[in-house]
Amino acid sequence: MCGRLSQYRGIHDFVAALSMPGALINNVGDQPLGRYNAAPTMQLALFHIAEDKLHADAVRWGWRPHWATDRAAPINARVEKVAHGPFFRQIWPHRAICPIDNWFEWVDEGGPKKQPYLIRHRDGSPILCASIGQLPGQDRSEHEGFVIITADSEGGMVDIHDRRPVVLAPDLAREWLDPATPKERAEQMALLQGEPAEAFEWFKVNPAVGNIRNHGAELIEPLAIPS
Repeated sequence: MCGRLSQYRGIHDFVAALSMPGALINNVGDQPLGRYNAAPTMQLALFHIAEDKLHADAVRWGWRPHWATDRAAPINARVEKVAHGPFFRQIWPHRAICPIDNWFEWVDEGGPKKQPYLIRHRDGSPILCASIGQLPGQDRSEHEGFVIITADSEGGMVDIHDRRPVVLAPDLAREWLDPATPKERAEQMALLQGEPAEAFEWFKVNPAVGNIRNHGAELIEPLAIPS
């Protein structure tokens, strides 16, 4: 999964997709989030459960443990290793959902620069990405941040990229968020129950998305094919 995504709807649109009843502690506001070209280290809206309530907080995309000072903070965690490797051991129990509208990938098609593609749900619905992190309200000895869990791509999507986020259907996303869900069950969901490639579509978009200074809605429009 490349390090660029969109999160432009309002938080209540994402809550509706999650279909989670009960009180929402909303710390990101009611206006559209408006991030068409979100990049690592940016603050993104993230769902997590605290004190039996759903929280929506702005959390930095990227995290590393205090001892990993020799590298940049990763933004993704490989599902094959995340539950048992030492790097993410501290935050593996702290599950979250990063709701997004789409993500971007860059493909080498033989031109001078790689061609960006936008990937989204075929039905246009929000994408609920399994995530873990150091979340608001937890131990502040290390900086807050989160990573998105990724898996091998399968089927037709492999021609676009070799990794993709683990996307959970709403019922599984709610189970993922539930602190009562055992770690072993969470691992099985991440490994085996992510949405299949058939749930997504993708198309070329303007190379301007490659510049993080560009933020307009035009970045998510299909690239016009010369006649």
